[in-house]
Amino acid sequence: MNDKKPRYWIITASKEHVKEGVSGGFAQACHGKASPLKKMKKGDFVIYYSSKEFFNKPQKCQQFTAIGQVLSEAPYSYEMSADFCPSRLNIEFLETKDLSILPLIESLDFIPNKSKWGYPFRWGTLSISKGDFDTIANLMIIDEGN
Repeated sequence: MNDKKPRYWIITASKEHVKEGVSGGFAQACHGKASPLKKMKKGDFVIYYSSKEFFNKPQKCQQFTAIGQVLSEAPYSYEMSADFCPSRLNIEFLETKDLSILPLIESLDFIPNKSKWGYPFRWGTLSISKGDFDTIANLMIIDEGN
């Protein structure tokens, strides 16, 4: 990895899309845009938050659904179809369990207004503190020693 301290990110995506990324070892953000991914560097950590189960369907999810570390030096384009080439980063995903955000809202610093807790997720990506990352990751990561 690099010598710089990692940064910590949240990407918002439907659970269905997150699980596709986990199985393929990649991250996409903001409907395939490159600009949010360009902020992320090799060695950074990403947590996915899924407000919905499926893209274009109303079923709520409200869970953190994956954690991984960025492996790519920079985003790359991937041709999914002739008219859709989203930007991606390669990610090494950790073994995790899904985690409801609801019991954590009060303890997360990146949510300044607890009554409008969903607002920070509206932009698709956000940088968070190591403390917030650790709060979430400590509850999600499956300890293989147990």
